[in-house]
Amino acid sequence: MVIIDVFRELALSFPEVTEEPHFEKTSFRIKKKIFATYDAVNERACIKLSEIDQSAFSTDNSVIYPLHNKWGKQGWTLIEMKKVHSDLFKDALITAYCEVAPKKLAAQVQTRI
Repeated sequence: MVIIDVFRELALSFPEVTEEPHFEKTSFRIKKKIFATYDAVNERACIKLSEIDQSAFSTDNSVIYPLHNKWGKQGWTLIEMKKVHSDLFKDALITAYCEVAPKKLAAQVQTRI
């Protein structure tokens, strides 16, 4: 299980990340592009992954799984925060950041995986 404070601390530890509202959710952005959101009501995160990374992380569809719409086909992936192990969450969030961040910034955090 991962709580929002852990999520926030990790996301904000990446270079140039900002936290901003996104409708009824909290978003984490790099250069104004969202790489992750947090839905407090449903205790779910949503992250942006490549199609290959989405497939790799979605081995247990009760914990991490693609959105069931066109956004899911674009790499948006849900994470059930009550069920996810902290190490798996950390790897997924780093991967999402690296997917969206410019290459120079992504290179600074890729060693954390």
